[in-house]
Amino acid sequence: MTYSLDEQSRIIEMAWEDRTPFEAIALLYGLNEGELITFMRQVLKPKSFFRWRKRVSGRKTKHVALRGNNVSRSHCPSQYKFSSANKK
Repeated sequence: MTYSLDEQSRIIEMAWEDRTPFEAIALLYGLNEGELITFMRQVLKPKSFFRWRKRVSGRKTKHVALRGNNVSRSHCPSQYKFSSANKK
């Protein structure tokens, strides 16, 4: 399947996100886990691909069936940290 540059960028972004399961990528873009791995190998630099594979291998949040009920699609509480300088 051919993807636009915007779609490729979004697929890569979703693949790197801890809270986005492989099933969500499959639903939106038709790439199962094996196809996603092949896609990432083709579009990332070798070192970036190696880092990504190391990061997602065994990560329970990347599979809907393995993740706990406490993992939601929203951001985690520590994702957006505002310093007092940013508060008005």
